[in-house]
Amino acid sequence: MLILYVLMPVLTAFAENRFPQPQFESGYSLPGISVPAPRVASWELLDVLVLGGALSLAAWLILKKRSRRGVFLLTVFSLLYFGFWRKGCVCSIGSIQNVAAWLSGSEAVLPLSVAAFFILPLVFALFFGRVFCAAVCPLGAIQDMMILFPVRLPRPVSLALGMIPVVYLGLAVLLAATGSAFIICRHDPFVPIFRLSGELSILLAGVVLLLVGIFVARPFCRFLCPYGVLLNWASRLSKWHATITPDECVQCRLCERACPFDAIRVPVISPVSEAREIGVRRMQWLLLLLVLLTGLGMGAGFRLEGVLAPLNAKVKLDQILRSNHPAVEKQYAVELEAFRTGGRDPHILRAEADAVRRQFRVGGACLGGLIGFVFGLSILGVSIRRSRETYEPDRGECLSCARCYRFCPKEQKRLKR
Repeated sequence: MLILYVLMPVLTAFAENRFPQPQFESGYSLPGISVPAPRVASWELLDVLVLGGALSLAAWLILKKRSRRGVFLLTVFSLLYFGFWRKGCVCSIGSIQNVAAWLSGSEAVLPLSVAAFFILPLVFALFFGRVFCAAVCPLGAIQDMMILFPVRLPRPVSLALGMIPVVYLGLAVLLAATGSAFIICRHDPFVPIFRLSGELSILLAGVVLLLVGIFVARPFCRFLCPYGVLLNWASRLSKWHATITPDECVQCRLCERACPFDAIRVPVISPVSEAREIGVRRMQWLLLLLVLLTGLGMGAGFRLEGVLAPLNAKVKLDQILRSNHPAVEKQYAVELEAFRTGGRDPHILRAEADAVRRQFRVGGACLGGLIGFVFGLSILGVSIRRSRETYEPDRGECLSCARCYRFCPKEQKRLKR
């Protein structure tokens, strides 16, 4: 022991010469992180409180105060706070994936703040309509600022484009539930604008949508937003909803021309006897068509497993291992090396990949059935003429923006203008 103690300085000096200290001044700098760091719990609580307060204020401004100016000012606040201050994360739209992953029974954790951002706008939609879309959603707010020369699209075109959000919603839920991808967050066109960083292609997509929004009001909200589908369904069941006039409609048509979202329905008056006679026969055929479209959609969705399953990392790796093709193995040499170095059993991986494939088959059938069912309901809505005596907002498609208020003569009379 004494000898080792005496020789220790010599050995240390030799080790220093044999293994020189590493140099960390090579000029390399770590790349910036595009995803913001998790917020402190107190800030998350503040975010939820601000969301609840903004939704409550929006409902009061739209239903009670009937103030377009107040809605506009709240829109500016939401854009600054939920958009640029919070960097658009977490948002109610992206929370769909967190909820889907949590409900799938995986190891995903659902924070209370994320659950609140998902649930609160839907609860308010059930009671007051789409007040979240009106003035609280930052993605809608940034588009609302760009509405300068709105044009009305033909009704068939709007209905066809309106199916895209349903498909987007189904794909997002399916991929999140199977642990494959969070496509909403990955392809959000406006979050890179809020963060002032991100993929150039996504950033350009956001800019293009804003430019299109100069003429086609809120294109993302109407024809892409998956969360808007849920808000649409909830708003149709709302107890209270925005009305164009404070009392009696004089059918001046000014509100119809003022709405940039084509969400106001014109009066339809048809004889009761004729409506009953045509309605019964048409309803029978339409219900049959609804069942047929749902069945066809389920059959087509069942076959999506071969297209969607490879998006999952386990399925993709299993396919690479099964291929035994030199070109494929060379292309994915890094993934194969990592798998083999980790010492994992290929049979266990194959069993896990097969389980994911079964999830895609079942989920794809549900997705296809949903698309077919919603498409059938859209045909039902167009084919059935419901008697309507006044101009009314469509409860599902109306964004409660309050633009039509100031064009109503009765509203001007109420304000004594």
